[in-house]
Amino acid sequence: MSPATDGWSISSSPRIDGRSVLITGGASGLGARISKALSALGAQVTVADVDLKGATSVAEDIRTTIDYARPEVLGIDLGDLRSVERAATTFRSRHESLDLLVNNAGIMTPPYSRTVHGYESQWGINHLGHFALTAALLDPLLEQRGSRVVVQTSCVHRGGSINFEDINSERSYGPWRAYKQSKLATLLFARELQRRLDLGGIESPICVACHPGLVDTPLYRNTRLMRWYLQPFMHSIEAGIQPALRACLDRSVKGGEIIGPDGWMEFKGRPVRVRPHRKGKDMHLAGKVWEMSERMTGIELSALIDAAPRRNCSEMGAEGTAMLDNEIER
Repeated sequence: MSPATDGWSISSSPRIDGRSVLITGGASGLGARISKALSALGAQVTVADVDLKGATSVAEDIRTTIDYARPEVLGIDLGDLRSVERAATTFRSRHESLDLLVNNAGIMTPPYSRTVHGYESQWGINHLGHFALTAALLDPLLEQRGSRVVVQTSCVHRGGSINFEDINSERSYGPWRAYKQSKLATLLFARELQRRLDLGGIESPICVACHPGLVDTPLYRNTRLMRWYLQPFMHSIEAGIQPALRACLDRSVKGGEIIGPDGWMEFKGRPVRVRPHRKGKDMHLAGKVWEMSERMTGIELSALIDAAPRRNCSEMGAEGTAMLDNEIER
């Protein structure tokens, strides 16, 4: 569907009263706005972040501005796989099922550092932490018909590559290079997750990727000159959350699709279906990233999917598989 005919707006979305939603990186930026927008539609939102003070502030703002909203706060450090597991355990103790997992949190171009497990921080937080969280919450997602995993990637994945020989940037660290690598990995993870769900005949959850384009958020704290340079190409934070909201809410969106802005270079514009670029198309690479992620986290997500209850693929799942297969051929 072309952008000209691919119209969608949150105003046309039905309410999602009582639906359980977990959003990572909900303490600020895009995550905070997504949390509030979904709460306004009736969702039971869990604001998950390492910044508990910020997450609590966002939750309080939601409570005071939306009468019926009762958001929860969940502490999680995506750079610590033990924290990820603890957070998932806490969430499962509060909720029997999960309708929507929004893997939104991320860091961008920090000085070189490592996670508690020794992984380069952007790789560990942006990608591995969300890989582990998705695995830890797969059961409650499976319990809920129509559930979704939404993965926030970036338009800069088009410049990314996966350096398997130096995945932790120990030999050479370039902040932007490492960021692009992590965001390419998040996109490949989303696409590979949907492929494996389809192959397993699992109807729910589906996995949808999205990216906000260029938005002036606290992510640019480490690149003030870049922020100044990119200002003319950026759109507002309200516009920047629309691709994620569409990925979360649009019933016509299928597993394996990507939602992003329709403007030049996908920097800004209306939220439409977009295609992966360059190595984001490579499903063989996606499989290699998946296997490496399992080794690095010690989590066999493939086995968890294989052990899930079998269901007949719906039209949604079958079309998602067909879409991926067609792109592999291209």
